[in-house]
Amino acid sequence: MASKPNRRKLGAQRHADGKLRCAWCPADPLYLAYHDTEWGVALHDDAALFEMLCLEGAQAGLSWLTILRKRETYRKAFDGFDAEKMVRYGAAKRRRLMQDPGIVRNRLKVEAFISNARAYLEIRGSLGSFDDYLRQFTGGKVLRRRPLYLSDVAQSTIHSDAMSKDLKRRGFRFVGSTICYAFMQAVGIVDEHQRYCWAAGKTP
Repeated sequence: MASKPNRRKLGAQRHADGKLRCAWCPADPLYLAYHDTEWGVALHDDAALFEMLCLEGAQAGLSWLTILRKRETYRKAFDGFDAEKMVRYGAAKRRRLMQDPGIVRNRLKVEAFISNARAYLEIRGSLGSFDDYLRQFTGGKVLRRRPLYLSDVAQSTIHSDAMSKDLKRRGFRFVGSTICYAFMQAVGIVDEHQRYCWAAGKTP
């Protein structure tokens, strides 16, 4: 009986369309589209960055595919992640959120979204740009790595440590260093497609 491959030693994997992709990307069409068109692509829109940071926090303890499948219902439930509306959520709205099957009904995570909205608006008010604030942790640079194996993909770095610490200081929740690093990868602050993944060649 053949032994299962060591997942940590997996390199880019070939999919049915013939393309090599990062080994963490399953064959689910929704995940393929996310990997191919979003993950690692530089995102600069403040509202979109706020949404992604919240969703990365919602993933804690779950799979990213679970959150991807719920992303549209999250957007509806949280008014398109309009932070100015979110900070005004009262008890009735919070109860409705906890009854919404389209999101992860975890009270701590729901409350975190609302407190994150407040902290996000404070950054916008004092610094002007959430994008600039986030990118200061890498000196405004995109950190590009091309790990060969899954085991070479970082879980956190000194940059995500610093981001996590400062976000927490400003009142954000569900922003540990591992979550922050996944967020940095997702929004293109870090570009870490595996070596030989076809998407690795999309950026200079």
